[in-house]
Amino acid sequence: MGNFDFSPLYRSTVGFDRLFSLLDQYAGVEGGAPTYPPYNIERTGENAYRITIAVAGFAENELSVETRENTLTVRGSKETVNKADKREVLYQGIAARAFERRFQLADHVQATGASIVNGLLHIDLVRQVPEAQKPRTLAIKGGKTVDAEPAVKSVPKQAA
Repeated sequence: MGNFDFSPLYRSTVGFDRLFSLLDQYAGVEGGAPTYPPYNIERTGENAYRITIAVAGFAENELSVETRENTLTVRGSKETVNKADKREVLYQGIAARAFERRFQLADHVQATGASIVNGLLHIDLVRQVPEAQKPRTLAIKGGKTVDAEPAVKSVPKQAA
């Protein structure tokens, strides 16, 4: 009862260093989440990521990749097969159903390109933090030691 499965967060977020902020949004969602099409998320550099989705049987014109705010949406829809085509399928193991996959992107993560190679859709992402938000290092200047002046000056003794 006290154990939490955080794997849904790792599979559907890219570039987050603070995954726990999404707990409320994803609580209980993974149990009913679709598993089609399968995908991988990999880190290709310090600030670079790649999502690879298996889209066997889909042509470029049947896929769409869209980013809006912090959400990356990938859609695929097959064109309807003409009934006049007299093919008889004995077994259909290659799924050709429509799908929609959404990925939550961290702040400043942007899609830079998409390509399809051998039935795999590759989407490249880069985290580009604005210069104003990057950490800065301040130089520490060395200085001469200065003798502190006494706070109270001595008062000369009066002659009696």
